[in-house]
Amino acid sequence: MTDSKAGLERHKPPGKFAFLPWLFMLTGDVQDLFRGEVPLPWLGGPGVLAFAAMYVLTVFTGLDGRYRTTRVPRLSLAGLAVVTYALTIGYGGDWLLCFPLLSLASGIVLRRGLTESGRELGVLVFTLAGSAGVIASLRGSPSESLTVAYGTLLSGFVTAAILTLFETVAQLRATREELARSAVERERLRFSRDLHDLLGHTMSVIVVKAEAVRRLAPRDLDAAVGQAADIEAVGRQALTEIREAVTGYREGSLTTELDRARSLLEASGITADLRQSGPPLPPQTAALLGWVVREGVTNVVRHSGAGRCTVEVRGETDRVRLEITDNGRGVGSGQAGPGTGLKGLTERIAAAGGHLTAGPDGRRGFRLVAELPVDPESEEDHRS
Repeated sequence: MTDSKAGLERHKPPGKFAFLPWLFMLTGDVQDLFRGEVPLPWLGGPGVLAFAAMYVLTVFTGLDGRYRTTRVPRLSLAGLAVVTYALTIGYGGDWLLCFPLLSLASGIVLRRGLTESGRELGVLVFTLAGSAGVIASLRGSPSESLTVAYGTLLSGFVTAAILTLFETVAQLRATREELARSAVERERLRFSRDLHDLLGHTMSVIVVKAEAVRRLAPRDLDAAVGQAADIEAVGRQALTEIREAVTGYREGSLTTELDRARSLLEASGITADLRQSGPPLPPQTAALLGWVVREGVTNVVRHSGAGRCTVEVRGETDRVRLEITDNGRGVGSGQAGPGTGLKGLTERIAAAGGHLTAGPDGRRGFRLVAELPVDPESEEDHRS
């Protein structure tokens, strides 16, 4: 969960203060005021202060979710536009740089229109660019007119596009995290239901037969022994079914676990690439690899932030190799606690004569590799 939040923090859009340094574009105008090179400085000075104040107010309210559904950002943008036109018409020159800043603020306030039709933002930005070009041509050179108009046009659209992209990415990551949590919860619910189905009937049979043993023991010892034997058989069968449920393996099928992994990955928005080659595996080896697949893929979904996961099983006559890789943040599988994560898997693999390695896969991603010996005869002996 911590890694998920950290990932979302890294993909948040630029904050309020990220746009304030652009006010330094007006440094030349302020210097002209102090040097006395501007006519009517008693109007120019308050004008620059009013522009800076309205710009800050527009940016802050435009990026604050509390004001998103109110008229405050648009009203402050309108005030900023009035000050901009007054300063540029009155002074021209470097004061024309107010137009790119006004266009930037427009992209912040009206960026929501970019994801819908873009008409409102487009009309406003083109209007500002045209106004900047006309005023610059009247107060300066034609080349300056084109430069200011192009800068005004670019700043509005680029700002809106960048903010919309960041916010969309953050929303998509949050949605994927929610889908991953839902998929894991569904898998847990499925497991609990399977366990209930496996044990419910079996435990009822054991209770009934235990009661029969208690009733028959004083009168018919042979019949009681027969009932006790039935209890033993039912108990052994229950243990077998529980092991199969816990390892995610039923009827010796690793393919079943791979299918579940594919379903979990796709439900979480992660592209799944699953491959299996080689001869059929002994049941116990397949069951153990199925558990590795379940644990590894679950950790990819919950912690890696990956967009793609590859699961490859390569079997040979005497050895099988399982490799799980993803293109996430390079961490994830180690998040589980002792006994249920990598530690438990390592112990189980080692007990079967194999080994497990896990760690970052280069600059990005995580790699989990499990290798096991294949001995069909010993597997058959173990089952019997």
